[in-house]
Amino acid sequence: MRIVFAGTGDIGVPTLEWLLASSHRVVGVLTQPDKPVGRHQELQASAIKQVAQREGLPLQQPLKLRDPAAVEALRTFAPEVLVVMAYGQILPRSVLDLPARTCLNLHASLLPRHRGAAPIQAAIEAGDAESGITVMYMAEGLDTGDILLEKRLPLRRRETGGTLHDRLAALAPEALAEALVLLEQGNAPRLPQDPAAATYAKKLTREDGWITWESPLAVDRKVRAMNPWPGAYTRLPSPPSSSEPGRKLKVFSVIQSCVPSGDAAPGTVLSVESRGVLVAAGAAGVWLGEVQLEGKRRMRMGDFLRGNPISPGIVLGGAALP
Repeated sequence: MRIVFAGTGDIGVPTLEWLLASSHRVVGVLTQPDKPVGRHQELQASAIKQVAQREGLPLQQPLKLRDPAAVEALRTFAPEVLVVMAYGQILPRSVLDLPARTCLNLHASLLPRHRGAAPIQAAIEAGDAESGITVMYMAEGLDTGDILLEKRLPLRRRETGGTLHDRLAALAPEALAEALVLLEQGNAPRLPQDPAAATYAKKLTREDGWITWESPLAVDRKVRAMNPWPGAYTRLPSPPSSSEPGRKLKVFSVIQSCVPSGDAAPGTVLSVESRGVLVAAGAAGVWLGEVQLEGKRRMRMGDFLRGNPISPGIVLGGAALP
């Protein structure tokens, strides 16, 4: 089949590479315009664009797909199927109606749970037992289309946003392969989603990594979900004479504890030992594992304490977002 692939995030790279190795013909690629990144705000091509350029594929980077000129440019590819994964724009009806057969979206959750931009982090933070890839027929709403098929996988005990991202990226080509076979055979199912069961995973910002110390379980899930981006973090308090907000401390791992926190306020350091720091989180505590102070390297908490002493009784974070 003649296929146009639309994607921006690197989660779609294994799927695009599978398509290139398959019997299907990738006639074009859509990706978002290059974005400025880093301290010097240099333009960087998406991971999908890099694959397209390497393979010499026809490439389009419209600013907005609602632009009639962008739709007409896409029409020149004459696709039978438009395959979308982590593209970053909602497709208008003019694009959905363009392929001869259909538009398929590969979404990194078991729909209708976790519609939206950050389903991977949402699944971990919610404590879900499983996740997966949903192949759905695209509709104009946000991840509302009928389901063609789902491929499931269980979440591991210490799953992070990064590990789940990579596992789902590897699962997606298998899901698409099955879906395209069903389409070619003419017996691909259409299963409507249950709107009452829908949840939403909004686009993440750096502020979503802020640790609020509500419980050891919640802190553990937050830290794992936000690893590697945007990263879970708190703040070390400034000296009493300082008006600065305190130094940002990223937290990459924690260990839940049954040690009761008593009347200590959330974020209070309960104990400092050679193995680490115990912090009050709701009714119990949580041990900080791997951390990184802004401007410094990532390290185990025991190593961190040798150059950055912390005293019991101080409160990490604060009452509100910094």
